[in-house]
Amino acid sequence: MKHNVAGKKLGRNTAHRAALRKNFAVAVIRHERVVTTLPKAKALRPFVEKMITLARSSDAKTRLHRMRQAVAALQDKDMVKKLFDVIGPRFANRAGGYTRILRMADYRIGDGGSKVVFELVENDVLERKMKAAEQGAETVDADQATAGA
Repeated sequence: MKHNVAGKKLGRNTAHRAALRKNFAVAVIRHERVVTTLPKAKALRPFVEKMITLARSSDAKTRLHRMRQAVAALQDKDMVKKLFDVIGPRFANRAGGYTRILRMADYRIGDGGSKVVFELVENDVLERKMKAAEQGAETVDADQATAGA
């Protein structure tokens, strides 16, 4: 019987799993959308959601303590700042379920692993990419107009 066994090992030793958890959470906070495998996404979702829950509350008394907890877990002060200033307030009125896992149709080329998109629920990544593409197109159009004149 397997009593008191929690979490997946993901084919890694303890230190490698801890580094994976930290780096994955930092990547999700930085990019708000990450492509990974389904087992990794399912195993790391609780950790990412706990980090967002730390940043969600607006209680000024415990903010410093919660920020220190996040820095201890993530070890990236810039991403903790983004977590508490941008992502936390975004989910202030949501009780939970800050992330979503969307399965992709294709598979990873090397080993055929199933790919998923792990993203924050209320993100504006696609809108920002569309704006950047539009501004890039406008910049290219402006450059061509000045070059032709």
